[in-house]
Amino acid sequence: MNIKMQNKIQFTKKRKHLTVEEFYTNMKDILQLKIVAGIKGLKKMICVAEVNRPGLALTGYFDYFAKRRIQILGKVEIFYLRNLPPKERREKIENLFKQKIPCIIISRKYTPPEELIEYGNKHNTVILRSPLITMHFVNKATLFLDNAFAPSTTMHATLMEVSGLGVLIIGKSGIGKSECALSLINRGHRLVSDDIVKIRLEDGIQIVGTGPELTRHFMEIRGLGIINIQTLFGAGCIRREKRIDVAITIERWEKDKSYDRLGMDDKNLQILGINLPHLTIPIRPGREISLIIEAACLNQRLKRMGINPVKELNKELIRSMKKT
Repeated sequence: MNIKMQNKIQFTKKRKHLTVEEFYTNMKDILQLKIVAGIKGLKKMICVAEVNRPGLALTGYFDYFAKRRIQILGKVEIFYLRNLPPKERREKIENLFKQKIPCIIISRKYTPPEELIEYGNKHNTVILRSPLITMHFVNKATLFLDNAFAPSTTMHATLMEVSGLGVLIIGKSGIGKSECALSLINRGHRLVSDDIVKIRLEDGIQIVGTGPELTRHFMEIRGLGIINIQTLFGAGCIRREKRIDVAITIERWEKDKSYDRLGMDDKNLQILGINLPHLTIPIRPGREISLIIEAACLNQRLKRMGINPVKELNKELIRSMKKT
């Protein structure tokens, strides 16, 4: 693989912010969100992947206040505000909005105090409501934010699920990645994304790939055009996203190039700091690449279980030599 492609693969990008509008658009159905005030503040930035419950801030303690996070008002915060005298409640709420927070979300579908609506509109800070229990809301919101802020990159490749493993098929444009993927789909495996793969790092230990929303289930086959895999082969032949377990580069066979014939040395490809098992498969007439990739994935599963055919053969050869 050339240096240019390696640099592209290893490029890491960590998102620095997310707008309130992006959060609302992506999570309004999952979290059952409804805007109740401050709609002009949808362009405000969320700069941290965690959420915050501003209990101490409402009592007046703002040291170390996490003002760049989404603020969650649950049962405790809402009932605390309701039980305050009107003048003190207004003062507490005003001090909270002076911190220039990105947005406020009220869980359990509680009715927000009138002062909260008033200052939300005054400071152009979005206030949302959700019927979810506070802890359930926090868990789902945090999961989305972790993914949104995770280091990520985009690759020109094809991602498939083959025998349960996520396989990233890499190669130059026109080498036959899509045709190979189509053959694998016909053999019962599943497509995640063709041509463009969006990759993110999860929990610092694994990388997950998906496709662009607009083109996720489509594939371009030269000479045939655009086809819809879900329509042609059914919903069972696609996946929305998949953890990437192995990378396979396909390239044109070069007569004078030496290729690995034994597989003694395990090679890796680093993407977002994660080392993936990496195979290079040369293409020439008569080689059925989809079958080779299928066999490579089954072999990789055996290696995970501690069964390495090359090492086993080497032991047998050594044992045979000792007998002679």
